[in-house]
Amino acid sequence: MSAGLDDPEQVLAAAERVRADGASAPRAGRDPINLPMIRNWVEAIGDENPIYVDEAAAREAGHDGIVAPPAMAQVWTMRGLHGRREADDPLGRMTAILDEAGFTSVVATNCDQTYHRYVRVGEEVSVTTVLEDVVGPKKTALGEGWFFTTRSHWTVRAPDGADEPVAEMLFRILKFAPPPRSGSEPADAGTDGAQVSAFPDLDPARLMRPSASLDTRFFWDGVAAHELRIQRRPDGGLQHPPIPALWKAKDEETDYLVASGRGRVFSFVVHHAPKVPGRSLPFVVALVELDEGVRMLGELRNITPEEVRIGMPVEATFLDFPGDESGSEPWTLFAWRPVKEES
Repeated sequence: MSAGLDDPEQVLAAAERVRADGASAPRAGRDPINLPMIRNWVEAIGDENPIYVDEAAAREAGHDGIVAPPAMAQVWTMRGLHGRREADDPLGRMTAILDEAGFTSVVATNCDQTYHRYVRVGEEVSVTTVLEDVVGPKKTALGEGWFFTTRSHWTVRAPDGADEPVAEMLFRILKFAPPPRSGSEPADAGTDGAQVSAFPDLDPARLMRPSASLDTRFFWDGVAAHELRIQRRPDGGLQHPPIPALWKAKDEETDYLVASGRGRVFSFVVHHAPKVPGRSLPFVVALVELDEGVRMLGELRNITPEEVRIGMPVEATFLDFPGDESGSEPWTLFAWRPVKEES
């Protein structure tokens, strides 16, 4: 930890100053609610509700006109690619405090949103944020860490001049300080050497594990079983990434097809920076068009970046990592590897 924040009490005192300052100043979105952004979002998500793009359908559903998907709340006040957090932003201030104390890595986040009403095309949205709570230090499998939670409120200006709430979000983040590795410690200490030696470029103790939701659990269960499972829609079409299966009861299993795992590189990027916990740089991330017709992202392994080309055939491979002494369960990632062209 730094000299300025060298014990938990100092971290808590700094956090209390942030909380005492209250909400950040209202920050207006860069643009009013607009149809082009809505169209881009619903196409990317696969949301086909007509009230978001069709005036007549929106009015038939009881709205005054086209409304935006409630889940877009955060979209309207994003700062943009080169935006910077304001000096009074509690999320930025608390992140800086923990960075200074040595908790520089993020292991997990959680987001809960509440929607009060739809927003309409033309309305202008503002957001304010407060620091809700700070908890720590906590012991995690990756090192000592702190949880902190912020609450954001989105409002629009009502005709009477009052700020009318439209949505709010609780955002929780766990920042941790990875324990230093001694120079004499073997790379696979605390894990099964035979497994880790197969992936010398990966450190499973630092890799971020996939987080499964009710909608994606079938996919990650498939990966653990060395299968690529593609969601099947009611009309028989295939969907990836998975979307909420609203056509089924919550206790019913998602319908899926087990893919062959073979496809061709549709597009790719070579990641040079920034550093990614647990991975050696550079590495290739490929968008693969599977033989079944859907496209899926994953790391492309067993090849140098200079050798990758659009259209090259690849197949799925599965990376099995064991549990460790902290009690974590074995887990699996999928990736791609090149295959020879069939003559």
